[in-house]
Amino acid sequence: MINYTDLATNADGTKRGLKKKHVQMIAIGGTIGTGLFLGAGNSIAKTGPSILLVYAVLGAFFFLMMRGIGEMLYADPSQHTFVSFISKYVGRGAGYFAGWSYWIGLTFVAMAELTAVSTYVKFWFPHWQTWIIQVLFLLTLTLVNLVAVKVFGETEYWFAMIKIIAIIAMIVTGLFLIFTGFQAPATGGHTVASFSNISHHFSMFPNGSGMFFAAFPMVFFAFQGMEFVGITTAETQNPRDVLPRAINTIIIRILIFYLGAMVIIMSIINWHVIARTPDQSPFVMVFQLAGLKGAAAIINFVVLTSAASALNSAIYSAGRHFYQLAKESDNSLMTSFGKISTHGVPANAVLLTAALVLLSPIINAIPQITSAFTFITAISSNMYIIVYAMTMYAHRKFRQSTDYLPNGFTMPGYRITSPLTLSFFVAIYLSLFFQSDTRFSAIGALIFTLVFGHFAHRKFSNTAVTYTKERTSI
Repeated sequence: MINYTDLATNADGTKRGLKKKHVQMIAIGGTIGTGLFLGAGNSIAKTGPSILLVYAVLGAFFFLMMRGIGEMLYADPSQHTFVSFISKYVGRGAGYFAGWSYWIGLTFVAMAELTAVSTYVKFWFPHWQTWIIQVLFLLTLTLVNLVAVKVFGETEYWFAMIKIIAIIAMIVTGLFLIFTGFQAPATGGHTVASFSNISHHFSMFPNGSGMFFAAFPMVFFAFQGMEFVGITTAETQNPRDVLPRAINTIIIRILIFYLGAMVIIMSIINWHVIARTPDQSPFVMVFQLAGLKGAAAIINFVVLTSAASALNSAIYSAGRHFYQLAKESDNSLMTSFGKISTHGVPANAVLLTAALVLLSPIINAIPQITSAFTFITAISSNMYIIVYAMTMYAHRKFRQSTDYLPNGFTMPGYRITSPLTLSFFVAIYLSLFFQSDTRFSAIGALIFTLVFGHFAHRKFSNTAVTYTKERTSI
């Protein structure tokens, strides 16, 4: 067995430049997105205090998914993407479909985040041209990804640090208001800060069961990207030491950063007051109640950092995924994208991804395409659910293979949690068809899956799955 802890460079030339602190913070950054800072108000407006249950349930299933991915990556830390396990254990056709679908999804995510970055910058500089802001940010973060993986790691480290400080500051501020019996003014509904505000007149479905279940896909997409920490494994110095710790602490981060923040917010401000202005950040509301005059500007800086972090991660991840696609392709046009630069990064794959993301300023400049761009972005987001489900199925096939390490980093309660997690992802996707704002994008994702999936299956119909032997028992 290869001793991965002794390797500074992978066999393909990529550098193991990410340290333990980088992966720990990348894991946190992948858990916390703009959905928490800006979308918390909308989430609370839908279900009230029962949103805590939604976050807890989804957090538990995402944790189980990460344990499944972590189990496969622990067995083979050299893999650059978790999607490669779909090729290995399900089939090349399935891997081809998942790899391209995930890469396309990442590219559109990067476009959306680049659009968000320009919006947040214009908060301070409203007269700046949008396309100039987008080009400058994209060039800067592309250079970060091209120099060395260590530079990327340091950048993400500080991006995540800013988000953590903002959340902790809000929680500490909130605790101070609660323990001092702070009473909000009329804008805060005259609420007396207390933890009892959450349970007072509690209702599981304050706006009906439909709104409660509609919150699940919304929170699901807020957690989207958590798997990113697994993609960094191949470029960490000690993957088998770093990976278990990074994944196991995910559940703690969910409890502190999501549930903790939500508890504090609803303890200080009556959730009915938040529901009146769901588009306003509850973080801003809490800091304003505490007397911080620059609250809006501070939170805008935090969400700008969050969007830049998501863009940076999307470029990194998309570059590695396209590199993997190139390595698995027999097309001569893909050869150059399967090469590693002298800095130990898949530079050509990163540059191609950045070039496509550069289409975002052009798309945003054409009014007629705005709705189409939103629709395609929604489809790409919905594709993540399908890829996640395929990954969990690949994990089941991995468990049947000779690669399975019984004494490795195993998924807890596999016999129950594996089918339960897979069924949950299917249920989340089916729920999209029952909501008017997600139905058409879900149909679009389904059509894409049927058409492209059929093409991928036909392309590799005579190719066997690459693992050699199955176990007789799981």
